[in-house]
Amino acid sequence: MRQFVVIGRDVPTDPDAISLSDIPGAGRLDLCCRCVSAGVFLSHGIRESVRVHLVVADEFTVTFDADTLRHLHPDERNVAARVRDALDARDEAIGHMPADVSPGVELRRMGLDATLDRLVGEGGRGPDGTLVQLHEEGDPLVDAAPPADPVFVLSDHHDFAPDEAASVSDRAERRLRVGPELLHADHAITVVHNWLDTDGYTAY
Repeated sequence: MRQFVVIGRDVPTDPDAISLSDIPGAGRLDLCCRCVSAGVFLSHGIRESVRVHLVVADEFTVTFDADTLRHLHPDERNVAARVRDALDARDEAIGHMPADVSPGVELRRMGLDATLDRLVGEGGRGPDGTLVQLHEEGDPLVDAAPPADPVFVLSDHHDFAPDEAASVSDRAERRLRVGPELLHADHAITVVHNWLDTDGYTAY
């Protein structure tokens, strides 16, 4: 299983504040939607064993599970509509029990800390994977061996806030950078997929 946790710090939690005619105006939801698409889609298909977790304003987490997704298309408008539907169902998320939005999409009343604890626990190695922070100051991706069941954490157009950086670093098994240039978050996900698809750039 490959998982990506994307921090959408400015995305509104009120679904009425998300206009499909102005997706960038909803806290750069456009970038978050591109991260979802980069995470779960292939050309003319959907990846297997991939989940993307969008942490909205450190209050909710919307999870897209590629294995059970139905009727989702890779364009920003379609993904944004699903995020809006998820936030519209937020009252159904009680405690840490998820609200089922549509096949393959769930919303949990969890911020970043709770989401990371659910995925990897406090030590960075949990039942679902090993935490890897994608960061410009990390070790080069090309020099690292791909971990089993990785959970990658990356931020949107903002740098990690101090509290976010602390939460991630406390749990991260390692910190990696995808290249010498700063990339958009969705492009970084594509690079990571290629790294994993090729077993660390060794098998094509």
